[in-house]
Amino acid sequence: MDSLLLRHFSSPPPRLSLSPSRRGGCVPSQHLISKVCKITIRCNVGGCKWDPSNFSLGQIKRKFAHTRNAESSYVNATSESLESQPEAFNYTNWWKSSIASLDAFYRFSRPHTVIGTVMSIISVSLLAVESLSDISPLFLTGLFQAVIAALFMNIYIVGLNQVFDIEIDKVNKPYLPLASGEYSFRTGVAIVSIFAVLSFGVSWAVGSVPLWWAISISFILGTAYSTNLPCLRWKRSAVIAALCILVVRAVIVQLAFFLHMQTFVFQRPVYFSRPLVFATAFMSFFSIVIALFKDIPDIEGDRIFGIRSFSVRLGQKRVFWICVYLLEMAYGVAMAVGMTSSCNWSKLVTVLGNAVLALNLWNRAKSVNLMSKPAITSFYMFIWQLFYAEYLLIPLVR
Repeated sequence: MDSLLLRHFSSPPPRLSLSPSRRGGCVPSQHLISKVCKITIRCNVGGCKWDPSNFSLGQIKRKFAHTRNAESSYVNATSESLESQPEAFNYTNWWKSSIASLDAFYRFSRPHTVIGTVMSIISVSLLAVESLSDISPLFLTGLFQAVIAALFMNIYIVGLNQVFDIEIDKVNKPYLPLASGEYSFRTGVAIVSIFAVLSFGVSWAVGSVPLWWAISISFILGTAYSTNLPCLRWKRSAVIAALCILVVRAVIVQLAFFLHMQTFVFQRPVYFSRPLVFATAFMSFFSIVIALFKDIPDIEGDRIFGIRSFSVRLGQKRVFWICVYLLEMAYGVAMAVGMTSSCNWSKLVTVLGNAVLALNLWNRAKSVNLMSKPAITSFYMFIWQLFYAEYLLIPLVR
């Protein structure tokens, strides 16, 4: 009871008695009401005001019971709301943490190389298709097996390079998770170890000899390229580093995965077709360009840490134009090969397609600001887009 005001009395007011069973409530007795019926008594308890002169005892009890029930409901609702807030907060934190983890792994996996691996294997596998009937569940299963094993190995190779390049990447690529501190060194080692085991496990379970050799050679060259051990760390040498990338991207991908489809999936004899020879030759040019160009944006860190890349030795501008000229030469060869095709639709598509890509490359190269690292990096990603586009044309070569 907050207040009790007595008005218009000449004698001391009677004492207000509360029922002992109503703890925390204000329920006056009938005896009190009958004696103070001419006295205005205002009682404010829990926000409920009552005047005993206007209410019977039953009405007063019902009014106070209603007030207490309302207060109890409010307290319960408030308690439930407070209890639900941590659950919503935890869910929001979990969602944000999951998104951040996926983003970190996305950057760790170097997605442009992942896309290149998938597209190259699909394109080369299609070279083994002799008729539409070959595109069957058997073909799709063999393709899926090859892609999964290669993707796991791809993540191992690019991840291992980041594990041993943490200090360099703090200068060249600070957004990568190991360089930025999002991943610890142990986390990086654990990820690359798991994906190496998965890659070998898949290739062993499939039982394809060409696939096993593709994974094994890629593992050996990728490890020798990055690992900082005596006689290894081949990326220190510009020539050996370029040869490693050329062997994996131009030779292993073209030949081994073609043979996986030709000999293991379709159970056909070894046969190196004209499109396969063209794909291997063209991608040899492209792999050299990628090997040279990838170091142009990284010249600052490579120079600090003693990586003698061609960009460090020859300069960014010279290496940039060497890459452009090599690609233009490759496109010229591709158009010449297309002109010799006996299939008119193949001739038209390959000649026009490569001409468009060559023209686009030249126009883009003339507008690049070689003093801007973002501009050079953007052009490097453009080269990867040309890489993807060529793999769309290769299955059309006949």
